[in-house]
Amino acid sequence: MTTETARQTVPAEDNGTIVRATEDDYPALAALWEASVRATHAFLAEDDLLRIRAALATEYLPAVACYIRRAAGCPVAFAGIADGKLEMLFVHPDWFGNGFGSELLDFAVREKGVTQVDVNEENVRAERFYRTHGFRTVSRDETDSEGLPYPILHMTLRQ
Repeated sequence: MTTETARQTVPAEDNGTIVRATEDDYPALAALWEASVRATHAFLAEDDLLRIRAALATEYLPAVACYIRRAAGCPVAFAGIADGKLEMLFVHPDWFGNGFGSELLDFAVREKGVTQVDVNEENVRAERFYRTHGFRTVSRDETDSEGLPYPILHMTLRQ
């Protein structure tokens, strides 16, 4: 499905539907995550991508409050939140440009009190997205939380 097709098939009744994920949603969210990461994280080594993918349903998703944005009856984006921090936000590439990422971020800020997010420095599109939504970089690490060579930008919502 192309983005153009996706834009034409979003049913009106699906607009704004954000629900809490359950464990039953994890396989679909892992597939969505992989599609999104393959479209946006060209810098990520294949071995690292596969290792993260394998741990999503058992480690990463259960560690956050996960919310799904559905359209046409399927998950098209999701966000993971813990302690006022957006730990993950991914949109399926077939649905890029439909505003689902913005809807989830607005929900996370407004309803869940999110004020922080970490972004891979090499994911310029994501950094621009968060800046557009009022976040600013407050610090940078040379490596990610696992010590891998993926620089991280720590961003905070402007008050």
